[in-house]
Amino acid sequence: MNYSIIIHSLGLLLQFMAGFLMIPELVGNLYGENNAIYFLAVAAGSLLIGTLLRMKKPKERKMHAKEGMIIVALNWIVLSLVGALPFLLSGEITSYTDAVFETASGFTTTGASILTDVEAMSHCMLFWRSFTHWLGGMGVLVFILAVMPSNADSMHLMRAESPGPSVDKLVPRVRKTAFFLYAIYLAMTAIEIIILICGSMPVFDAFCLGFGTAGTGGFSVKASGIADYNVFCQVVITVFMFLFGVNFKIYYLIICRKFKDALKSEEVKWYFGIYAAAVTIIVISIFHSVGSFWESLNQASFQAASVMTTTGFATTDFNLWGTLPQGILVMLMFVGACAGSTGGGMKVSRVIIYFKEVKNEISYLIHPRSIKRITVDGKTVDDTTLRTANAYLGAYFLIFAISFLLICIDGFDFTSSFTGVAATINNIGPGLNIVGPYGGFSGFSDLSKWVFIFDMITGRLEIFPMLILFNVSTWRKK
Repeated sequence: MNYSIIIHSLGLLLQFMAGFLMIPELVGNLYGENNAIYFLAVAAGSLLIGTLLRMKKPKERKMHAKEGMIIVALNWIVLSLVGALPFLLSGEITSYTDAVFETASGFTTTGASILTDVEAMSHCMLFWRSFTHWLGGMGVLVFILAVMPSNADSMHLMRAESPGPSVDKLVPRVRKTAFFLYAIYLAMTAIEIIILICGSMPVFDAFCLGFGTAGTGGFSVKASGIADYNVFCQVVITVFMFLFGVNFKIYYLIICRKFKDALKSEEVKWYFGIYAAAVTIIVISIFHSVGSFWESLNQASFQAASVMTTTGFATTDFNLWGTLPQGILVMLMFVGACAGSTGGGMKVSRVIIYFKEVKNEISYLIHPRSIKRITVDGKTVDDTTLRTANAYLGAYFLIFAISFLLICIDGFDFTSSFTGVAATINNIGPGLNIVGPYGGFSGFSDLSKWVFIFDMITGRLEIFPMLILFNVSTWRKK
C-alpha cells in the first residue's frame, strides 16, 4: 500500500477545496451577508492542513487500482465532512449530522435534503449547496486531473470516480480526457444558464438551478422546487436534464464530427426508448386528473427526466399520482442515466448487459450447444466487464437490503423507507410519501441519516471504492 501518495492526494484535495470555498464567500460578500466569513475560515483551515499534508513528497508515485479507489473514496468522505462546516459554523444547520447529510447529498448530486425552510437560507449557503452539485457531477478529482499534471496511473482515479461499468480515455492522455470532459460540461452549463436568464429567471436562481441540472442534483432555491417558474424554464430544464444524462463520449464524437459513431450508440437508443415509453405511460395515466394534454405532457416529461437522470427536481407532487405512474418512476430510479454522464442509478448500459445475459441464458436452455457472446455497439463485451457488472448487481442489492432494514428501525411506513433508500443509493433525492418531492429526510434519526450518507457516497462511486475502503484486509500489512 502506497500510503504516502494517498496522504499527498488528500492534501491536494484540501488545497483545491479552499479555492472552491472562496466562490460562495464572494457570493456572500456580493449580497452583503456576514456569514460568508465562515467560508473564508474553513478555506483557510483547509489550505493549511492541505499544505501540511503535501509537505512530504511521496517517495514512490506509482499508483495501482487499489490506491486509486481508496484515494477516491477518502476524498469524497473528506469533501462531505469539510464542506459541511460552513453550514454548521453559520448556524443555518445546527446539527453536524444534518450538515454532513446536506453536503454529501450535494456533492453526490443526490438532492435529498433535511431543510424544512430552504428559502430562509442566505444566498451564499444556497449557492454552496448548488455549487456542490456542479463540482460533484463530473467529479472533483476529474476536475483536478483536468488542471494538474497527471501520469498514466491517474486513469485509476478517473475510473474509480466516473459513473458506469467501464471508462475509456477519449484521447491518449488522461489530462486531455479530463479537460475535454470538463470543457463540454462547462459549455453546456453556461448555455443552460444563459437560456434560463433569457427566459426571465432571476440570475441567482439561473446559476443555482443550472448547477443542479448540470450535476443532475436537485437542490432548488424555492420550497416549491421548479413549480413556480414559467413553462419555458421548465421545458429548458427538462431538455438539459435529459442531455446531461447522455454519455459525454457522444458529445465528444459529435464535436469530432463522427456522427455515425455517435448514432450507433446502443445505450443512447435504449435511453431514449425507455424515457419515451415512461413518458407515454405517465401521460396516459395522469391525463384524467390533470385535464390538459399539454400540462400532462409537461409534468410527465419533466418528472420522468428528473427521476431517470437522478436529478430530483419537481414541478408537481407526484405523491398524488396513481400507483402506475408512481411505479414507473420507481423503476426509473433503478435504471438511471447513461454511463459516462453525470446521472446516477445502475446505468442503462448495465440494464442492456443484464437483459442480454437473460436472453442468452434462455437461448442456451433451449439450444444447449449454442455459443453466443454478448455484444454492445457491435463489440463483444469482455468477461471482465460481465464479471464486474454481475458483482456490482449483487453488492448493490446486498447494501440496499441492509440499508433498508436499518432504516426500518425508525418505524416509518414501508414506501417511505424503501424509496428513501432507493433515492439515496441511486442519487435521486426525492422518493415517495414522507420523502416525496415536497417532503424531506429531517424526521429520520441520526443513525438513518448516516446510513443514507453512506448510501449516497457508495452509489455515486459505483459501490466498490467504498467497499474496498471498509475492507479490513485493505489496510492489513503483509
